Amino acid sequence: MRTTISFGKKLSSGLATLFAVATWMAVATTAKPAATAPVLLGDKVVIAYNDLGMHCMNQDFSEICILPPYNTMRATVIDRSNEDPKILTSGVTLQYSIPGNAVSHTKTNFWDYTYGLFGVQLPLDVGLAGNGLTGTMSVTPDRDWIAVGIPVTPVTDAGVDDPYQLAEVSVIQNGIVKDVTQAVIPVSWEIHCDNCHKAQNGESVAMDILRRHDRKHGTTLVDQKPVLCAKCHADPALGAPGEPGVSSMSSAMHSSHAKRLMKMVPSPNGKSVNVCYNCHPGNQTQCLRDVHYAKGMRCESCHGDMRAVGNPNRHPWADEPKCGSCHHVAGHEYEQTGKLYRDSVGHSGVKCVVCHNSPHAIVPTVTGRDNLQMIRVQGHAGTLDTCNVCHSRPPEEPFFHRRSS
Repeated sequence: MRTTISFGKKLSSGLATLFAVATWMAVATTAKPAATAPVLLGDKVVIAYNDLGMHCMNQDFSEICILPPYNTMRATVIDRSNEDPKILTSGVTLQYSIPGNAVSHTKTNFWDYTYGLFGVQLPLDVGLAGNGLTGTMSVTPDRDWIAVGIPVTPVTDAGVDDPYQLAEVSVIQNGIVKDVTQAVIPVSWEIHCDNCHKAQNGESVAMDILRRHDRKHGTTLVDQKPVLCAKCHADPALGAPGEPGVSSMSSAMHSSHAKRLMKMVPSPNGKSVNVCYNCHPGNQTQCLRDVHYAKGMRCESCHGDMRAVGNPNRHPWADEPKCGSCHHVAGHEYEQTGKLYRDSVGHSGVKCVVCHNSPHAIVPTVTGRDNLQMIRVQGHAGTLDTCNVCHSRPPEEPFFHRRSS
């Protein structure tokens, strides 16, 4: 029986655009890019951001699927043509692309197994939400723009492994490009199941996982390949409800492995260790790379240990750390009630991620590319704190870190 899971399904400012491109190229590979003169902003400015600091995916889907290629980019457009800036949700078109990465199907066998895993036969290089590696973004009820499920892989068309590629987002009005930005579209398949699961007797690591699952739980997964883990284990990241009475994917993975993964895995600099990098990307990828990491914090500092993350009473992707749990600045408000950081809004209804960037990539980060966008608009890395990025005329009232004054 096949199961189908439903998924959310003339350059007038040429000098400014060329200046921006030159800036990105100059600092794209710098670990800590230096400050530079910001681009001369026009009447529109766009800030793009990923919904997560890192997306994970399998490389091979012939036997098992933990996560498919499914990256989501968002953007906010500010109309700064008047004294009071406005969040723009109409009258413009937003186009996205990934320079240097126009093809995915030659880098993974995902499209060979989409029907067996998800009950749909997708066109090559089209993701589960119907978007490709280039396309048009749509407006959300939160007043930002979105492209869901972009099927990007961590390998460029030139064959370079790169988990921190740059997506490009252009704002077009009446056929004229009004602004262009670039933001990291992070993805990695550094999932080291092979740290513990070993290929044996000519069989793969995936087969070792399936056989162990069958022995422990009385299943027959080895005869059902390819196996989608979220078919039984609920995974809100995929909109997969799972089977009644079966633990969620997050709970099953974290609670099961917590008692086995007490060993610590050295990081490349030899100065710290991170047990989470056994499964999450990883000692090469270093997905935790933001200002918190730079200050010596670890995954457990916010999320707790594996047993805490695996608590069956926890709602994966909903019960997440809160900024206000640690930050206590008078007059500041943090996440809105009932909303995650990435979905919350603050100053004049602008999303928190516009000024601070994605979870796990809060600026300034130790990865240079995450800082490029802020350098482009304000001349320095870190939190967006320069008023004239959005305000064509500096406001007289003081800045407020909440939804309204």
